[in-house]
Amino acid sequence: MSEVRREGYKFCQDICIPCYDTDAAMFLKPAAFMDCAQEIAYWAAKELGFGYDQLHVHHTAWVLSRMHIHFENPPKWLDEVTLFTWHKGPDGLFFLRDFYLQDGKGERAVTCTSSWVVIDEQTRRLVRPEDLNSLMSVDPGTDHAIASPAPKVAMPRGSEPEAVGEHRVAYSDVDIIGHTNNARYMVWAMDCIDYETASTRRVRDVFINFNKETTPGSVVQLYRLKAEEEGNLVWYVEGRLDGKSAFCVKMVF
Repeated sequence: MSEVRREGYKFCQDICIPCYDTDAAMFLKPAAFMDCAQEIAYWAAKELGFGYDQLHVHHTAWVLSRMHIHFENPPKWLDEVTLFTWHKGPDGLFFLRDFYLQDGKGERAVTCTSSWVVIDEQTRRLVRPEDLNSLMSVDPGTDHAIASPAPKVAMPRGSEPEAVGEHRVAYSDVDIIGHTNNARYMVWAMDCIDYETASTRRVRDVFINFNKETTPGSVVQLYRLKAEEEGNLVWYVEGRLDGKSAFCVKMVF
């Protein structure tokens, strides 16, 4: 990856897709896109004065709450792409941030919108946007990678999802604020569906909600549901902790 640079209200970074971020068909994995997105979000927020370090001084931290990723033409191993991101300002309790991957032809190959909250690192409670005005005094971007904010995701009402096992949160799952990193949930979700689908069919849309943090030693019960919606194959995967939803993802193929 190259250094992050600024172009107006957007920040961007050139990336050559590495082999370890691709699947058996050489396409970029959904979780790998999420890894790249959170890294450029860190640098962009830092440059605007409200990054990890600036919030940490006030014992607060960014937490990703929702995400919608649309894969129009996902890049493959060795493709040269550019990742863009920009801050879109508050939306209720959320702060919105968009992303897109631009291919070598200048086309948007992957688009994404995300919703973030700020939590108190000690109490783990939400910090209201109005309490952060001194840090967030930046004019938001006006462009949209995806116009509508990422929606709420839940298992369809009346459905009976299948239990597929459990995952104990361990060293490789945990990030710098001591809980499971958002991209790891996507890894768990992809591992819950059948390998033939995951490896031979392209994910078109990912909708994911992060509902309850999980920490080292937490045992997350995993459930899945296969459905057909508007002629598309859809997989839902939910992780539950102590009977409550920790995350839920909807994958449209």
